[in-house]
Amino acid sequence: MRITTLDPARAARLGAAELTYRPAGGTPHPRPGYDAFSRSRRLGRRDLEGAAAELLGWEVHARAGLAVAASAPRAEVGVVVEMRLGVGPLGIRIPCRVVRVVDEPDRRGFAYGTLPGHPEAGEELFVIERGSDGALTFTVAAFSRPASLLARAGGPLTRWVQAAMTGRYLRALDAP
Repeated sequence: MRITTLDPARAARLGAAELTYRPAGGTPHPRPGYDAFSRSRRLGRRDLEGAAAELLGWEVHARAGLAVAASAPRAEVGVVVEMRLGVGPLGIRIPCRVVRVVDEPDRRGFAYGTLPGHPEAGEELFVIERGSDGALTFTVAAFSRPASLLARAGGPLTRWVQAAMTGRYLRALDAP
């Protein structure tokens, strides 16, 4: 998939929209009434800076099969992104705003929160951590609940799609 610049008018509308949950910035801590998960994968690569550049540059999402349109080329607090799963009128819009950036010596990543139009309400964290042995671990953690009729009607299928996308994200940093 590709990464494009979000149309400025669309970026402004999404930038002004309220998040669909409260309070922001709490991943990975679950909230009452939300489903939560955390999955990790040890990466084959060992370059934290390179992996972080790909993660923060939206490559993970594009490699996972999403069309990505972001208001900035790098995830920073306040940046909005609209992803699409699927094509044409059957595609699902996935608008989010970056609510947190992790920039520590051995940890890099970000979290985004859902905006109106997203099928779920909640937050998702993507973080890469370098262990004492130099190995990298990539973790995706989230809390969410259905926000659209489609997501509510999907029941277990909705959670299966979320789990499948998480697996794609976790494999994407080892992809060429």
